[in-house]
Amino acid sequence: MSFAGPSFIVAIVALSTLGWMFTTWVRARHGYPVENEWSGAVSRTSPDADRKIDLLSGENEKLTGRISHLEERIAVLERIATDPAARTAREIDALR
Repeated sequence: MSFAGPSFIVAIVALSTLGWMFTTWVRARHGYPVENEWSGAVSRTSPDADRKIDLLSGENEKLTGRISHLEERIAVLERIATDPAARTAREIDALR
């Protein structure tokens, strides 16, 4: 085999190109972002993924509102539970 001819250079270029194509195919198949020479990385988008993100964002806002409401209720219950002696004394004095 002669390493001094143009066929060897063509073989190296062909192997490099095939390796790059295989690597890009594997990355795209498994959902990794594919690197583009001119505009950076291109990621695979799915309409189902965008819809799920929108649904989860709405549910997150709703649950955040519920949590803040429950925190307010817990604060009221803690105030009632930790201040029974003063409240009971005021109620007794009001009844006299």
